[in-house]
Amino acid sequence: MNAAKRNHFKNLLLAELRRHAQQVGEDQAAAIDAVSDEPKDNGDLSIRGVIQELALKMGDQESQMVADIDQALMRMKEGTYGICIRCGKPIDERRLEAVPTARYDAACQTAIETAKGNSGGPSL
Repeated sequence: MNAAKRNHFKNLLLAELRRHAQQVGEDQAAAIDAVSDEPKDNGDLSIRGVIQELALKMGDQESQMVADIDQALMRMKEGTYGICIRCGKPIDERRLEAVPTARYDAACQTAIETAKGNSGGPSL
């Protein structure tokens, strides 16, 4: 991968990092707001619990995305970004455009998901 392409993907990753980091803060703030409201009855209490759980789960997912982006940036520094960590072959640039944090090429991702029982096609 040439320097211009690496720079392009680095900019994509940094933009995603900013977006996800901001989302983590918003999700956690929403969970805190849901907890701080006084419930009026059992229905309010139940709904508040569901909202809090969803907000925290979304925060966990966003936190995982931030970690994935950080790992991709580390691979970029090491010179291994865009190389499948399973087979060592280059990851197609169209795949990296769609999923800049991809660690596997499409064939390896499919094999991993098939082994796990997820045959819906590649996701990362």
